[in-house]
Amino acid sequence: MAASTTRQSDKAPRLVILGAGFAGLQLAKKLRNSAYDITLIDQYNYHQFQPLFYQVATARLEPSSISFPLRKIFQRSNNVHVRNTKVKEVDMAGQQVVTEDGIFPYDELVIATGCTTNFFGNKNLEQYAFPMKSTTEAITLRNRILLNFEDALNATPEEMEEIMNIVVVGGGPTGVELSGSLAELKKNILPRDYPDMDFSKLNVYLLEGSPNTLAAMSPVSQRISQEYLEKMGVQVWTNAVMQDYDGHTAILKDGRQIKTRNLIWAAGITGNVPAGISKELLVRGNRIKVDEYSRVAGTENVFAIGDIAYMETKDWPNGHPQMANVAGKQATHLATNLKALKNGNKLKQFTYKLPGSMATVGKRKAVVDLPFISFQGVIAWLFWMFLHLMLILNAKNKLIIFINWAISYFTNDTTLRLILMPTRKQVEMAKEHHSMEE
Repeated sequence: MAASTTRQSDKAPRLVILGAGFAGLQLAKKLRNSAYDITLIDQYNYHQFQPLFYQVATARLEPSSISFPLRKIFQRSNNVHVRNTKVKEVDMAGQQVVTEDGIFPYDELVIATGCTTNFFGNKNLEQYAFPMKSTTEAITLRNRILLNFEDALNATPEEMEEIMNIVVVGGGPTGVELSGSLAELKKNILPRDYPDMDFSKLNVYLLEGSPNTLAAMSPVSQRISQEYLEKMGVQVWTNAVMQDYDGHTAILKDGRQIKTRNLIWAAGITGNVPAGISKELLVRGNRIKVDEYSRVAGTENVFAIGDIAYMETKDWPNGHPQMANVAGKQATHLATNLKALKNGNKLKQFTYKLPGSMATVGKRKAVVDLPFISFQGVIAWLFWMFLHLMLILNAKNKLIIFINWAISYFTNDTTLRLILMPTRKQVEMAKEHHSMEE
């Protein structure tokens, strides 16, 4: 299938953006209705709000609450063309992007492909563990968690041990938030749904390879968040490095083992680098090295922003943290520079001040680190909720999420525990779509 190369005007510079995450979407929004002719390429037809994936996985929110159709966002933007396809290769010499839908020439290219799950080369973990880096993976995890307890109704004692152990690997914000949510599911919801089961035997483990959870946060936030988790019944194991997993037994490097069929992998990410990018441009974490203008090293018209970009500055000699706030700021800065570039003006270097970091553990339990203060508890929890609501793209979704949170707060329950498995027709339709692209 050939790609359309129709342009807004023959003189409009062609800007191709790869990825519609926080960085790519923000850049396209900042440049909509500008003089650029923009093609936004992503394998999904929606933007995903990653910080709330764990709430989809634990049936607190529906996927539609945190996923936003790209074409809806750009309905009134005549210069933004959305293409849903996978990138095969970036041809920098020919100034074009090769995709499953055809070839897209560019005058400027922005790589904002973000990161994907890093299994550190362990094929067993890749095959058997459950990642959570997309809406579809969060839905898969939700199905696994809910099916888990349906299976328990007819399980043998040996199977029951595997079912009743849920292991979360990775003590960053995702792992901490997911573990806390699972603990609340165990306490408040599952005993009501399954009154004939004994959930005192359900164990939630959080495994972290370093000495502390939330390693990027302050010592007081690390300590208090771990105390919260332990009081909620989560078994927190630090200095616990995963060695292998065969779908039934999690094996740690120190010899400890946990019988489980539910291992959730939140322990690492790696840059999602498109084919065609020279390995010489990559640094630790599989990130693309850029200068302080977000230009890919050795190029003039190729840029990288967001989690995929590695930028060394005076304040950040080891690169910026891979956070949504950084991605948004880099996108806004690059939009300003691209406009300056088109007008022949001087580019400005990117600077970033960390506004803070936070994580929620459960109801009325959160930790927040700001540059001038750290605080925990109810105020931190309200702060976390307010900020995340403000980051949601539209008013309708903000309201839906707020209503769901309010119901959950007052009832300690939700009504979203639906097991939605793909039908045969859905699988066939997906195969047909991919075959047409090829």
